[in-house]
Amino acid sequence: MLYIIYQEDLDDGAAEIRQRVKPDHLAYLDRFEPVLVLGGALLAEDGVKRTGSVLILNVPSLADAKAFSADEPFRKAGLFKRVSISRMRRGQWNPDAAPASAEGN
Repeated sequence: MLYIIYQEDLDDGAAEIRQRVKPDHLAYLDRFEPVLVLGGALLAEDGVKRTGSVLILNVPSLADAKAFSADEPFRKAGLFKRVSISRMRRGQWNPDAAPASAEGN
């Protein structure tokens, strides 16, 4: 089942937390590569300032998605002011329409 984890950064101090914990965060995501469908930063309109992140997981249950989120290093470090987890249906699927670069170009 697909679950989307929508995470909004703290208003203050997020950049420091993100920089400090990023290696642990990336290692954690690597461990879960088999179930991580999509992940990426939410950006302000300037395309630079990070405002949060989204992860889409393919896991058996909401409990599994919640456990993944609770153990995620950014969340454990207190980076987010708000986290929501929702089950979703795949619907339209067109990976060819995705941008060529991580920056959206």
